[in-house]
Amino acid sequence: MSVPIFKKEIEMHSIPVLQYLKKHGQLLDSEIAAATGIPLPKVRLSLTDLSDRGEITRCCVTRYSDGKPVEGMLCRVAGFIPPSAPGRKPGAKN
Repeated sequence: MSVPIFKKEIEMHSIPVLQYLKKHGQLLDSEIAAATGIPLPKVRLSLTDLSDRGEITRCCVTRYSDGKPVEGMLCRVAGFIPPSAPGRKPGAKN
């Protein structure tokens, strides 16, 4: 059974989108589109596909720019906990 062309196109864009999220952390869909050069509608399709597969977590957000609402998707890699920053950490003192 062959994969439909539309599905192949989504998967083609999903790889760079996922790699970008792994490298840069939590981002808006518009930020991913601007940085990767992939058109925003294709980024949104890729994010939907990645979310359906459980590879990312996403939520819809509304931010305000100059008093105007701007809707988008905020995404991050699912289950990813970034490594601790170097240096001393506050903790219990003995």
